[in-house]
Amino acid sequence: MSGGLTLREVVVTYPRGEAGGTPLTAVNGVSFTLASGEILGLVGESGCGKSTLGRAILGLVPLAGGAIHWQGRRIDSLTRRAFRSIRSELQLVFQDPDACLDPRMTIAESVAEPLRSLAPGLLPAARIERVNEILAEVGLPASLAGRYPHQLSGGQLQRAVIARALVVDPRFVVCDEPVSALDVSIQGQIVNLIGRTRRDRGLACLFISHNLAVVASLAERVLVMYRGRIVESGARQPLLGSPLHPYTRLLIDSVPGADPARARTLLARHAVPAVRMPVAAPAGCPFVTRCALAVDRCRTLMPPLRDFGHGRQVACHRADEWRDGLPTSLPA
Repeated sequence: MSGGLTLREVVVTYPRGEAGGTPLTAVNGVSFTLASGEILGLVGESGCGKSTLGRAILGLVPLAGGAIHWQGRRIDSLTRRAFRSIRSELQLVFQDPDACLDPRMTIAESVAEPLRSLAPGLLPAARIERVNEILAEVGLPASLAGRYPHQLSGGQLQRAVIARALVVDPRFVVCDEPVSALDVSIQGQIVNLIGRTRRDRGLACLFISHNLAVVASLAERVLVMYRGRIVESGARQPLLGSPLHPYTRLLIDSVPGADPARARTLLARHAVPAVRMPVAAPAGCPFVTRCALAVDRCRTLMPPLRDFGHGRQVACHRADEWRDGLPTSLPA
């Protein structure tokens, strides 16, 4: 096993409020590989475990099972001290810049902070030069370096966050909903920046989002996640063009487009309010309570993630019935 990122049956759990209670499983048996220089999209609704998975890869959340390998080396079992030796290779771009930029520090100081921590031998002059280089790379003028976060626009702040992640020359970046809080026009700029950075640097990137349009414009492959499990995966075009899992179909049909009224109807019919979502998953398919195409076996048997050829995998008992894609959108 060598090169890139490899996950094998990764499980992440959180303790419940009561002592001795059954842990809540946030990520349940996730496996995938990510090659150097590849952008992999991870999509799903809020609460499906996307962000937890991203943080687990970076060693910020412990595993309850499975293994994570980076460049052929198992990293999930490393001590904090040992993980620190590879920290500069693995970085995170946060969704909310306010969560990771200290309001008391200038943009230049915030961007330089990882260098102070991970490259302590770098001389101050070299550190300043590196910060100026990375700010220019992400499209921030030098005049903004001395400003504070509240003095920048949302798009400028997100560029600063990206600069902060890139300043230590990582080889892999988790982008966790990096454009969800931005206007559509600014989203496009940030997506273009991430794509250009990947090409110029040969970065591997796990791009986490609920926005299928953004993922379609950036990722080569897509993972679809529901209740902690991967329910469909494959190359971007066939997966989004001809989905084989009803949940993927629902996500695509629910994107407001030519018929926003239909999208709202679909969401109203198939969505389950977070406060009513059962903590325990159904005995069979996790999506069974929301699926318009469920049959009896879906309620009793967990569908395995099966190989459908050409790198396509689907966890649906009925996927053989529509190997060329679900014939119609889900009924509204």
